[in-house]
Amino acid sequence: MSDALYTKDLLRLAADARGAGKLAAPSASGHAFNPACGDKVTVDLLLAGGTILEMAHETKACILAQASSSILGHALRNVPGFEVVRLNELISIMLDKGGSPPTSPFDAYGVFKGVLEYPSRHRCVLLPIEAVLDALQTSEPRCIGRES
Repeated sequence: MSDALYTKDLLRLAADARGAGKLAAPSASGHAFNPACGDKVTVDLLLAGGTILEMAHETKACILAQASSSILGHALRNVPGFEVVRLNELISIMLDKGGSPPTSPFDAYGVFKGVLEYPSRHRCVLLPIEAVLDALQTSEPRCIGRES
């Protein structure tokens, strides 16, 4: 493993697995799959009026996707759905162009700075976010379109 890619902080996030599991009565579920490596992420969301109240995930994926899922499992509480669209944009910019990590509650994504040098791994970081967007799109499309 590359030390620049798999930092201790990143490994701790993956091992923490915040939000791992399923919700008893989700409002929505979403899925994302990376055919290049076989990574799969399924998320359950509890929603109210376009706001994510709670998230759980089942992540069968590499350490990068596991760490990203863990960040979301911790940070996606009382977050409007449209903020996940913005998060996806910010993480893409961070990974593709070396942009700044997002601010709180998603500042933990700064651990992925080492992934910049590995473009083929960018999708691994984004996969859990894609699963959340899929759940939002299938349940409440209006909640990811714009700020209210």
